[in-house]
Amino acid sequence: MNKKYPQNDSRRDFLKKGLIAAAGFYIVPRHVLGGPGHTAPSDKLSIAGIGAGGKGESDIMNFYGGGRADIAYLCDVDDRRAAKMRAQFPKAKYYKDYRELLDKEHKHIDAVSISTPDHMHAVIGMAAMQLGKHVYIQKPLAHDIYEVRMLTEAAPRYKVVSQMGNQGASSDGVRQLMDWYRAGVIGDVTEVFCFTNRPVWPQGIQWPTTKGTVPPELDWNLWLGTAPEKDYVDNLVPFNWRGWWDYGTGALGDMGCHIIAPAFQVLDLGYPTEAECSVGSVYVGEFKQGYFPDSCPPSSHITLKFKGAPGKPDIKLHWMDGGIQPERPDELAPSEIFGDGDNGTLFIGTKGKMMCATYGLDPSLLPTAKSKETVVPQTI
Repeated sequence: MNKKYPQNDSRRDFLKKGLIAAAGFYIVPRHVLGGPGHTAPSDKLSIAGIGAGGKGESDIMNFYGGGRADIAYLCDVDDRRAAKMRAQFPKAKYYKDYRELLDKEHKHIDAVSISTPDHMHAVIGMAAMQLGKHVYIQKPLAHDIYEVRMLTEAAPRYKVVSQMGNQGASSDGVRQLMDWYRAGVIGDVTEVFCFTNRPVWPQGIQWPTTKGTVPPELDWNLWLGTAPEKDYVDNLVPFNWRGWWDYGTGALGDMGCHIIAPAFQVLDLGYPTEAECSVGSVYVGEFKQGYFPDSCPPSSHITLKFKGAPGKPDIKLHWMDGGIQPERPDELAPSEIFGDGDNGTLFIGTKGKMMCATYGLDPSLLPTAKSKETVVPQTI
């Protein structure tokens, strides 16, 4: 979206000016009009949900919060995906093209929720911020590191609030891990293992050779967006796009923020100093099927090295996907689950170990009995 619009007064600023101009009128307390707990229309943010299906549904419902916000606009390139939210919010004006939505309605929008395929996050987020709109963008924040840095720089430049969706990032699970570590329970961490069973969609395969028929409810051209033009193929929408570099970011982009984030928060990691990666291949019988660079690998093991804080050892972080897992800790009993079984984060320190499941949930010291026995001050 190339056209740039001047920033507009927020609805609150508009209302404030209106109240000053109408100072002679009596102001009736909100509770008199709406009862206890009532949220006045002037206190509600006007939300536009771009990407109304899938994860977009739960994001929109969380913004709505039973009436705390006004879900004023919905946008999706696929009418099938938008059907549930359109039924939930029949008064919300509906668009298929986010550019048309922002062009026509930007004066009436306070914030934008973006839950589209990865390749469209940055362009939609940037367009909204340039119009002075606060943005909530589902993970991963963008399709590549360059886009992430551009969005990061844009938020303060356009003076907007921005956030990436990452369930569990501020949960008590992560807080508990931080408290144990700050209290020195496991000593200095030297190695972290992050693992997932993803992908649970096709990866490491050749692009389909059979052209599909575009469903009438889907605008395929809008769905492609910034990606190269290609014929529609079956079984790509609404989920299996994650395994193709043109649209998705594979298992790492899908689950990395959920599983690696606890390590960054607990250890206050910065940028890695070294990176190494090995990937798996798809075999049919005894024969390697081939090399398909358009598709994310079926499995990978990435090793990142981080410089330790002053007086602390360097840290090695492992990312494992495709079902690869680190060696099971000896401290776990045979009946106990490692992480959540399919995903988890394991911290190895100089004095002990601790682990958690996806999103930093179910934090535990190892052996697990230590979790209840160990009492440390709450620091955050």
